[in-house]
Amino acid sequence: MQKTIYVVDDNDTNLITAKEALKDQYRVMTLPSAARMFSLIDRVPPDLILLDIEMPDMDGFEALAVLKENSEHAGIPVIFLTSMTDTEIEVKGFQLGVVDFITKPFSPPVLTNRVRTHLNIDDIIRERTAQLQHLQNGIIYVLADMVESRDEGTGGHVDRTAIYIEILMKAMIENNLHAEELRDMDMESLVSSARLHDVGKIAISDTILNKPGRLDDQEFAIMKTHTIEGEKFIDQIISRTGSVEFLTSAKLFAGYHHERWDGQGYPYRLQHDEIPLLGRIMAIADVYDALISVRPYKKPFSHEEATKIIMENAGTQFDADIADIFYQVRDEFEKVASEMQPPAV
Repeated sequence: MQKTIYVVDDNDTNLITAKEALKDQYRVMTLPSAARMFSLIDRVPPDLILLDIEMPDMDGFEALAVLKENSEHAGIPVIFLTSMTDTEIEVKGFQLGVVDFITKPFSPPVLTNRVRTHLNIDDIIRERTAQLQHLQNGIIYVLADMVESRDEGTGGHVDRTAIYIEILMKAMIENNLHAEELRDMDMESLVSSARLHDVGKIAISDTILNKPGRLDDQEFAIMKTHTIEGEKFIDQIISRTGSVEFLTSAKLFAGYHHERWDGQGYPYRLQHDEIPLLGRIMAIADVYDALISVRPYKKPFSHEEATKIIMENAGTQFDADIADIFYQVRDEFEKVASEMQPPAV
């Protein structure tokens, strides 16, 4: 599919020259003013804009500033077309976010090469971003699987809880519950990072993780440290790689998914909105999955029983507003559980 190039210039000769140079490789839209550009941009979004600086009504600097104020258009690369070679103009353009300058009158080969270069850069960035996302997800899967392979009683738990929180968060956005905060997050990265909520169990001994029965008080006290150990583990990664969004989210999932709305949870005994939102969301997903799963010390509860327990504890153990959203999408939870839950033994 051909990429779309806007050429915005009040000089017909420049428009014709640019179109002739680019038309064999790109879809070229020639526009005589910034006003015409803005009237078209929502209907036919460009991949790159060649923008004249010296235009009547709205010059290139003003047009670029308007572009950058709109989140939907801010990422479009802009190359200034100019007959001016003033250093101050170049500095101002780069400060506003222009990616390059082409001096007029321009030659078709120069124009074509500059356009190709910047479009290829954009493709390379997208490819590298996708590669990094794939690597990130791979690391998370390996770490989560390492933890789960040690805990014989939680097969498939991290996979199911990741899907549960995605269901919850999408429903919360649809119901305008913490929608603004959730929309600002990268949903794919967030769901992936949720797989690390139990990563702190790496620090818990196999004897406790796989004890065939209930833990005594001392053992349970040790088990509860998996939240803090998870935070420490993720902090070590952050200190070596920098604070990446998915690691920050993973730390919140790991550290706060056992806090309770009434302040009786662990490790910090936070209450109400003191508990980070991601911790409150994971609390419901984590408990639901624990209830419907086989454990050495209990048989699985039915979906209906698990739903009843969660709703009875709304406002004490769980954030009542998020519990209400859970109730709305409980059938989706049941579908995931029935498709992914291992058979009872």
